[in-house]
Amino acid sequence: MARCARRPAALPAQDAQAQLPSGVLGHRRRQRAARRRRGRAARLARPRLRRHHGPTRRLGSQVPTALVRPVVASARNRPSDPLGTWSGEPAPARGNTMHRHARVRTRLTRLAALAASAAVAVALTSVAPAAAAPPSGNNGGKDIASTTENYVTTFYPIWFTHFQTTALPVPVNHFIGPTKISPVYQAVVAINDDTLYASTPLDVSGAPVGVVVPATPVAYSVLLVDPYGNVYPSGIPSRKAGEGTQTIEYALIGPDASDDLLGAEVVRLPLDHMIMIFRVDKHIGTEDVTTEAEEFRKGILANGVPTAVKPVEEFGVPVKTIADDLVRLAPIEFLRQTQVAVADDGWTPPLNRQEQKLSDDFDALFGDGSSLTDAERAQFAEGARAAHDALIANYLDHRGATNWTHFTNIGAWKKNVLDRASITEFCQYCNTIETAAYYHAFYDGNGAPLDGSNPAGYVLTFPADAIPDAERFWSVTAYTPNAIQPIPNDIDKYLVASYTEGLETNPDGSISIYLAVTQPDGVPQANWLPVRDGAFNVMLRVYGVVPKSDIAKDKYLPPAIQLR
Repeated sequence: MARCARRPAALPAQDAQAQLPSGVLGHRRRQRAARRRRGRAARLARPRLRRHHGPTRRLGSQVPTALVRPVVASARNRPSDPLGTWSGEPAPARGNTMHRHARVRTRLTRLAALAASAAVAVALTSVAPAAAAPPSGNNGGKDIASTTENYVTTFYPIWFTHFQTTALPVPVNHFIGPTKISPVYQAVVAINDDTLYASTPLDVSGAPVGVVVPATPVAYSVLLVDPYGNVYPSGIPSRKAGEGTQTIEYALIGPDASDDLLGAEVVRLPLDHMIMIFRVDKHIGTEDVTTEAEEFRKGILANGVPTAVKPVEEFGVPVKTIADDLVRLAPIEFLRQTQVAVADDGWTPPLNRQEQKLSDDFDALFGDGSSLTDAERAQFAEGARAAHDALIANYLDHRGATNWTHFTNIGAWKKNVLDRASITEFCQYCNTIETAAYYHAFYDGNGAPLDGSNPAGYVLTFPADAIPDAERFWSVTAYTPNAIQPIPNDIDKYLVASYTEGLETNPDGSISIYLAVTQPDGVPQANWLPVRDGAFNVMLRVYGVVPKSDIAKDKYLPPAIQLR
């Protein structure tokens, strides 16, 4: 790497290119030529499938009602489901103004999201593979249902990241984050209120991206993932509280770009298209440092442009819910969208031999989905739903003796595509075990689904010798059953954490957290975690995993949640 450099005086946004480190712009022509050569090689290697090239797609203004109505109509009458297999979350009880407003926002957001999904389907058909002759007989020995199940399991994360970066108004090479976290936020599953967020899709195919990270006293972590959610070294180090003493410039470059850049730390990305996420702690111990965290977040520059902090409503499209609804109610459309995402070499990384064969096999069977018989459509639907059922079951069944789901291979799945799909569904953009540990409970200690309709609620007690060991913090967040979004409540409280002001310990040094719809008598508000009147789930996060601790060695088992 080249030397560190102090941050120069800020320039106006229109001079953003001028803030790139010296020498960056001179490499643009060679990088574009290399990009064209790689693109030609990829097309020659995959002649059966025309992959999309061109600018980022955005939604059209006209949404055919016929595409939206079947999904909305089918969502109106759904059976109760304690694990939230159906995406429709029961509305809060009537009579409360906040709840009435929440119901209106939920309906509007759901309709807007479904409309967005339909619009994307229309907008992307122009780049889908050409229609193939209807498969017949034994389809060349390829079974439709099993091929489809493998296809969805393998490329499930690609549908998510492609939708998030092309269908939503997400700028490329420009960090953004919500003003706050609330139940309105649904763009990413299992969001938490412990940190401030700044994230961006990265595109270094045409030119380097200059990133300035300001000095700060607060702790933060940096996550770099590819479109599948695989985690890579970010090149921009995470910092503990008090470590970020310097403002540093970085130049992010592509895998084939020249690195003879001056005036910045050079970070070579393994792919041209990736996602970078900053998580900035709002507390140091029990001290609230939200003001300092916000100053740091806004001071992160991408090509000279500071992080844009936007209203949380702009992050309200329920991406997971759209995927669930499409698979259940419109599986052929979900397969079309996935097929387009896989074919987009402006986003999806080059396929390895096994992935390419699977993609080719599926394309040969499916064509563009327009010439299928009813029997074939039923088989494709069966395969898509089987994959979806399997990834959910894999997550819910991946639990220990106290019924907490826990994975230690997040971001490093290797060939375990089922685990990768499961994490996409429930914990997308989660960190590796070296940075954070995640424990997710849908069941109490007796194996019964968590259900807030019990007036007494539940209690989660950490014995004094089993309180999570964390360098940054630990927290417990309650979520709705399917969307995995924070639970609406009258006091806008979504978690109990190690830094929660007034958190009380028991005489024996243990800590009890009470999970109930209303605050139980005699329980401090700090120890109460509001839940919903119905199915819910909770996630324990441990940020700053202590090296060689029981958590790091996968020997820690959170205590069971007990019905009171």
